[in-house]
Amino acid sequence: MKNPGWVDLQVNGHNGVDYSDPNLTADGFLRSAEQLMAAGTEVFFPTIITSPLDLFRRNGRIIYEAVEKHGLLKNVPGLHYEGPFISRIAIGSHNPNWVQTPTKEAVDTLLDTAPGYVKIVTISADAEGAPEAIKYMSQKGVTVSVGHHMATYQDVRNAADAGAKLLTHLGNGLPNMIDRHRNPIYAGLAEDRLTAMLISDGHHLPGELLKVMIRCKGVDNVIITSDACNAAGFPPGEYDVLGNHAILTPDGKLYNPEKNCLVASASTISMCMNFLEKLGLYTEDELVRMGRTNAMNMLHLQ
Repeated sequence: MKNPGWVDLQVNGHNGVDYSDPNLTADGFLRSAEQLMAAGTEVFFPTIITSPLDLFRRNGRIIYEAVEKHGLLKNVPGLHYEGPFISRIAIGSHNPNWVQTPTKEAVDTLLDTAPGYVKIVTISADAEGAPEAIKYMSQKGVTVSVGHHMATYQDVRNAADAGAKLLTHLGNGLPNMIDRHRNPIYAGLAEDRLTAMLISDGHHLPGELLKVMIRCKGVDNVIITSDACNAAGFPPGEYDVLGNHAILTPDGKLYNPEKNCLVASASTISMCMNFLEKLGLYTEDELVRMGRTNAMNMLHLQ
């Protein structure tokens, strides 16, 4: 399939560069951006995970200033902050010590770390005060996504009522054992107003589950994302990824053996779209909608 210019709403880093690294440099970011675009990612949102506010401020400004200076705003139109307003139970590879409650003051402080450039924020739908925070951020023009939570169906409905638009990597960012009937995966699938971001690297979600989720949501309510990190582009081995000791296996699985959880992804969105195409379930038009058009429409990009 010809690459139409994939759009990735969640990129943690690439080829040795981690956007949540306290030592991130403008040169490192620009190098990673150039390599991502060369690998088929036309538009992406650098993602900073749950961190101290000083790091959001430092790295957010480094990225924005580098993008603005080098005329890359069309390719890197904003930041995605995945946290710090997430659940300590559904923490995944994030550091629970840096989780915060989304008070109005905390939200203002977070958004002020890169004024006008924070375009997506992931928040737990079951966080204390989540509906109020979601409404407030939405009014400020932020696209709110819910995830890394143990939210009930009512929690997810409340989030959608408040203005949430997305589900962050649905099916991931959860404990390994959850209730078989009442769980955040089914809650997210059942809420028709929320578009699901899905990681189709072949490890975060098996092919048959992708098939079920996409059938449930519908092609126009799915956005494929990579969740790529600094190990993307590296050979198999052991790496420091988002503050985790991670192993990258020959088949591309990236995981923390101590936590028994995946640690972001070693795949670019082009690789994710190739995996989805090989399932043989979707037309080229449907693939383009999930890998580009839906994300462009969600973030009002041209």
